[in-house]
Amino acid sequence: MYVITGATGNTGTRIAYNLLKEGKKVRVIGRDAKKLQDFASKGAEVAVGDLEDVAFLTKSFEGATAIYALIPPKWDLQEDWRSFQRKVATALTNAITASGVKNVVVLSSNGAQLPEGAGPVTGLYEFEQMLLKVPQLNVLSLRAGYFMQNLFAQIGMIKQAGIMGYSLNADIKTPVVHVNDIADMATKYLLSLDFQGFKPVFVSGQRDLSMVEVAQVLGNAIGKPELPYIAFSQADAKAGMLQAGIPETIADGYNELFDALNKGTYLNDFQRTAENTTPTSIEEFAKEFAVAYQNS
Repeated sequence: MYVITGATGNTGTRIAYNLLKEGKKVRVIGRDAKKLQDFASKGAEVAVGDLEDVAFLTKSFEGATAIYALIPPKWDLQEDWRSFQRKVATALTNAITASGVKNVVVLSSNGAQLPEGAGPVTGLYEFEQMLLKVPQLNVLSLRAGYFMQNLFAQIGMIKQAGIMGYSLNADIKTPVVHVNDIADMATKYLLSLDFQGFKPVFVSGQRDLSMVEVAQVLGNAIGKPELPYIAFSQADAKAGMLQAGIPETIADGYNELFDALNKGTYLNDFQRTAENTTPTSIEEFAKEFAVAYQNS
């Protein structure tokens, strides 16, 4: 039995379907029963509950061969982002310990080697450290690059102002990865279970990209070949995020993350290899982006 947390999210959905196609028993966890019904129709067990509920998680994890664990995004936070991450990480870790599960594939990130100064990714560092303390637990940590799907959030700015922008310097190159490639990497390790102790694995996308390069590719796909990328100050970036309805704690977290990228600390342990390079290019993603842009 494989248990998938965040089963209706970017990576969890594909992982669950991948495992079901392989004929594996799958239990999917989510907060909305309606959104889990398609999994049930394909033979998955459904567990409806909250990732902060240790008793619920412990029961859901019992008997699992392996778990796919993540801290999901929450865009309506009324509390500190790191506090939310800590609550979910603690609940997941306690339930893993109580249920006796021995194998976990966890969605982490580049930058999770940093104990401070990386915004929400520092929360993933804390989660990894919690899991390291669970006796006899095998943990495969997927240190994923920047999600291509995060770029959908730029559509409003492009339509309103004709630009793309973050508080990330224009010349900084970073791994940019499609969520499907992350899910497929996770599936591979869940099926093989060929990891022991704690093993971090980069998931690096097809190549490293600057946001200037990303803007050029996406601009070409939507008929705006001169689409510029603007590196905002942190103050301007925060103001824009707040105007878009993003809670202040999340805006501050993203600014801290991009600051770590600008300083070079975020990727100070990253090495691209053939094994961690994944197939989907930004040009392929640009086709999805163009559809979303036209339909927004």
